[in-house]
Parts: sequence; structure tokens; C-alpha cells
Amino acid sequence: MALLLDLLTTLLLAAGVFLGISGGVGVHRFPDFYSRVHAAGVTDTLSAGCILLGLMLQAGLTLISMKLLFILLFLWYTSPVASHALTRAAEHSGLKPVLSEPRDAS
Repeated sequence: MALLLDLLTTLLLAAGVFLGISGGVGVHRFPDFYSRVHAAGVTDTLSAGCILLGLMLQAGLTLISMKLLFILLFLWYTSPVASHALTRAAEHSGLKPVLSEPRDAS
């Protein structure tokens, strides 16, 4: 049972690290502000979720896992709200998204 718990924890932590790195690459590579905020917001929430779930599995049913659960709930609430607030502020200030060139249908 401990081996299965360690394996699941390792998979969750690895997924969290992968999502964090892919979010960083997305922020670096995407062309405009809106795409970058989307990449950061989605991968930040999922990355933190995977990492915190992995840590909760290792902590077991203790006070530490309850604290990690509250941190997870806080992040799941605040990260999308912050991304939404940033995009609304950018839209309100007049920042337009970069549109791609139309492709030739031939």
C-alpha cells in the first residue's frame, strides 16, 4: 500500500511540475497578453492542485493535510478570479488581442 501511495504521489508531483513548466513556456511563447494570462492561469491552478494533492497524500489524514486542503481551495478560488480581473482591466484599458492572419482556403 505504501508503494502505491508513493507512486501516486510521484505521479501527481511530476504532473504538477510538468504543468508549471509548460505554463512558463506558454507565457514566454504566446503572442499576446490574453493568451499569456490564459496559459498562466490554467496551468498555475492545475499545477498547484497536483502538487498540493501529492503533498496531502504523503501527509496522510493530519492537520497538515487539512492546511494544504485550505491552501488548495484558496488557490482554486483566487487564481481564476485574478486572471479574470487582469483580462478585464486589459480590455477596459483598450488592449486588443493579436489576431492571426487568415489562412488561404485553397
